[in-house]
Amino acid sequence: MTQPSPDSEALDDVAVVGLGVMGANLARNFARRGLRVGGFDLDPGAGARLAASEPDGQFCISASLAEMVARLERPRRIILLVNAGPAVDAVLDGLAPHLEADDIVVDGGNSLYTDTDRRNARAASEVWRFVGMGISGGSEGALLGPSLMPGGDVEAWRRLSPVLTAISAKSASGPCVTYCGRGSAGHFVKMTHNGIEYGDMQLIAEAATLLRRGLGQSAAQVSATFAAWNEQELDSYLIDITADIFLADDPQQPGAPLVDAIVDQAGQKGTGRWTVMAAIELGVPIPTIAAALDARALSSGRGLRLEAEGALRPRDAEPFAGVDVDTLRRALFASKMASYTQGFAMLRAASAERDYGIDLAEVARIWTAGCIIRAGFLGVISETYRADPELPLLALAPALAPQLREATPALRRTVSAAALAGIPVPALSASLGWLETLATARGSANIIQAQRDYFGSHTYRRIDAPDVPVHTDWPRRGR
Repeated sequence: MTQPSPDSEALDDVAVVGLGVMGANLARNFARRGLRVGGFDLDPGAGARLAASEPDGQFCISASLAEMVARLERPRRIILLVNAGPAVDAVLDGLAPHLEADDIVVDGGNSLYTDTDRRNARAASEVWRFVGMGISGGSEGALLGPSLMPGGDVEAWRRLSPVLTAISAKSASGPCVTYCGRGSAGHFVKMTHNGIEYGDMQLIAEAATLLRRGLGQSAAQVSATFAAWNEQELDSYLIDITADIFLADDPQQPGAPLVDAIVDQAGQKGTGRWTVMAAIELGVPIPTIAAALDARALSSGRGLRLEAEGALRPRDAEPFAGVDVDTLRRALFASKMASYTQGFAMLRAASAERDYGIDLAEVARIWTAGCIIRAGFLGVISETYRADPELPLLALAPALAPQLREATPALRRTVSAAALAGIPVPALSASLGWLETLATARGSANIIQAQRDYFGSHTYRRIDAPDVPVHTDWPRRGR
């Protein structure tokens, strides 16, 4: 049943399909910017709840996709916020017969970028335009201002730009929305954002664990430590909310930290896995992000971990020593910069491989507000890429390399102390391994090449003749 807006004869400016928490809040965001908003959801109650919650909002909830499309100003602008996968295709199938030339459909969900490639091809063969757009900021960001990552049809972006700019988060550098590039660039950028988010969250969780188990801080002290860190170079949304998390009391045990009552099994929705798989295909190492993904997978096997603790854990762990709060802060900074460097290296490689045309400075800029990984140093990253768009690796930037070099010894001490104390820190360890390997001019791959040539005649190259492949008939010991 249609719920008419105050002026039922006027056409809607934009429509949202999928009025769950994210979709409803995005619709509210549009309405609060003075736009008339159409909407549709398979659950009629979702539309009714939205309309009832905003009695002054310019909403028109339709009973069908056809009715919703008919009420839209041309060329139409339709935002999908439905589950990634078959649901997106089902909505497109329902919309397509009613769309006309230059109508725009935006997939605002966490779709796999290869699915977006396929949908771009479909739109190109029909009369309407398609945009794959990442949205970050959660339900609160959708309402108050998210970071938006549209990509694909550039003409569609031009027509969407005014309304997307209106609802986006705003930072000191401007609206947190930009055209991310051709094809499936928008969803690839969002996927990479989520991969960095995985790494960031795991690193912070490991640092918090070291504060408690290693340094013996209470939950309140951990909160105070993170609050203090948030005033320094670690200033970021995830650091900030972690300070809040450690203040929460368990409602069933007053005075006890709520975080201690939470089962240590981390959930995931697939974007971290997609990030690691895409990095493998691109040949870009992202060990911090991969370690974070593995840590979530290991956490899911709680029963196995309980059994393994009794069977495998050595009894001779040493005290956590030689690391103080300041050392841990610098270690966390170094590892976070390693994670962000890996993410931006992946974006750089994908842009070249897939002809996306991603502006890394702009990506960093739109992540300075609204999104989950927003952080103070993203402004520095944006300025770095603005000054040198061809920078081969973020960690080598003049503004960042000295800080990383100075912080790496703290990361070494932290990982070493954690290992001796038997406290697992897989993402911190992976960050250190990546930094040490990156900064080692001659590593161990010469031995691997010799092994490959020994068993498979794959050849190797000599230092004194690097352009000439060589095979050796390797000696066999007497056997």
